[in-house]
Amino acid sequence: MSEYVIEMRNITKSFFGNVANDNITLQLRKGEIHALLGENGAGKSTLMSILFGLYQKDSGEIYKDGEKVEINSPNDATALHIGMVHQHFKLIDIFTVLDNIILGSEPNTIGFVNRRKAAKRIKALSEQYGLNIDLKAKIEDITVGMQQRVEILKMLYRNNDILIFDEPTAVLTPQEIEELMKTMKNLVNEGKSVLFITHKLNEIMAVADRCTILRKGKCIGTVDIKDTTKEELSEMMVGRKVSFVADKPETKATDTILKVRNLSVQSQISKKLAVKNVSFEVKAGEIVCIAGIDGNGQTELIHGITGLTKLKSGKVYLKKKNITDAPIRERSKHGMSHIPEDRQKHGLVLDYTLEDNMILQSYWETKFVNFGFLRRDRIHYYAEKLTEQYDVRSLQGVKSTCREMSGGNQQKAIVAREIDKDPDLLIAVQPTRGLDVGAIEYIHKQIIEQRNNGKAVLLVSLELDEVMSLSDRILVMYEGEIVGELDPKTTSTQELGLYMAGAKRQGKEENK
Repeated sequence: MSEYVIEMRNITKSFFGNVANDNITLQLRKGEIHALLGENGAGKSTLMSILFGLYQKDSGEIYKDGEKVEINSPNDATALHIGMVHQHFKLIDIFTVLDNIILGSEPNTIGFVNRRKAAKRIKALSEQYGLNIDLKAKIEDITVGMQQRVEILKMLYRNNDILIFDEPTAVLTPQEIEELMKTMKNLVNEGKSVLFITHKLNEIMAVADRCTILRKGKCIGTVDIKDTTKEELSEMMVGRKVSFVADKPETKATDTILKVRNLSVQSQISKKLAVKNVSFEVKAGEIVCIAGIDGNGQTELIHGITGLTKLKSGKVYLKKKNITDAPIRERSKHGMSHIPEDRQKHGLVLDYTLEDNMILQSYWETKFVNFGFLRRDRIHYYAEKLTEQYDVRSLQGVKSTCREMSGGNQQKAIVAREIDKDPDLLIAVQPTRGLDVGAIEYIHKQIIEQRNNGKAVLLVSLELDEVMSLSDRILVMYEGEIVGELDPKTTSTQELGLYMAGAKRQGKEENK
């Protein structure tokens, strides 16, 4: 019997002449959590997509329990008990949780789908692994964390023993990440084996047994986590030392750029108010961070400020101009840039090329248009300049469609476009979500540079380290209200956590 449940030996895969995986060998032991670490575009998702049958290798061999296998489709992978939770979930929004889990593997009795039998089995699995969920709920009505539970239950329902998680924490709250880590440990305790793609070094140090590092399509090496450090892993990943502390010089806030007065926004999924009578200001030369546990009104607040959602009441002023009812393009032209929370829904047109996405907010400007016709040569040059500056990687350069790009590179493209607009106000929501440590370091520098150049920055982040490192002021949201304004220099993460959990609030401290 082989020591490894999965061996990928000397795997090579190219797209359009670009080598995504270059002679990579990966070995997974039974009952281990094996992390796969690398920069955005290093080839991690491609390698796992080959194992799951979404792509076919150009050369190399795959072994399952010591026997050579051919995986030409996801059906082949499922037959070998290999399952995958993709970075962007493969769920049907209007279907129920139950129907999504059994889709393609429906139990039937005399030609009819036996939902009762399926529900009984899924309920037993959810209790066994601590993945409780409402099977009757529609996907469009549940949180991202719950959607991930659905994806995990899909794998368990199909009796998968090899579980691939592609950037599983990129869209989760800190609390949901903690739950996922526990779930992974439960899975390996039950005899499953986990392959775990991530950029987050703290998570690797917390749950992984071993880690394989990829850089620009090549395997740099495999290390035992107990024998390494976070700093060593980051250096192996990017090929240089990375600073984990943002260098932020002192500045003085000046003119008010954004003023929000008595803002209320209705929830998209209920008749209740998601944002309740919120007021604050952001000045030139400062970074103000909205902190809070996900689902406390941050999303609705930003949608109201940026024009994605109509306000229930209140006013929004940008550089003293009332933009409460202004169209999104008008807000953009008046100096607002927005790095959105959902990069695929609000940040990009996925089937457009990268170069066209780079000018979504500026294609009407004279530098890109002449007598009503787009100046393709200038657009191409502009997009290439930005992708080089921000290290946005894609298989066909700026001619790639954004759908073909990794999530991290999609994010970098949006950040590049929005910062390059030279805005007076930069609204950045989870700007480093899904990025590797090298890219995070670079994006943090760009955000701080905006602030140093006298721009106003409104940051929304669920990462406490990012909140404490970048902010000049912290506004904590709880249940749709601002419950505290804190100075990161005099506030601990523990105190911030109390405000975020609703156990403490300024002017009205409570223990709940």
